[in-house]
Amino acid sequence: MNKQELIDKLKVIVKPYIQNEEAFQELHEETRFIEDLKINSANLVDVILDVEDEFDIEIADDEMEQMLDVKTSMSIITKKIA
Repeated sequence: MNKQELIDKLKVIVKPYIQNEEAFQELHEETRFIEDLKINSANLVDVILDVEDEFDIEIADDEMEQMLDVKTSMSIITKKIA
């Protein structure tokens, strides 16, 4: 899976939780879930659970705490599916 395919899958996952449509439309590797997309922390847990389901992976608690932006999330997902 290439970088753009991974970003596209993440966009589908986070779409139901975003509060900032403009930032969502411009989503890129540096996009932060809480600050830019205005996803609250409770919904961020839902995003991570959805990521686990979508990619059939398990994300440890310490990794969850790091998944605050697209780039870090992509890195963790890529390692898990490799």
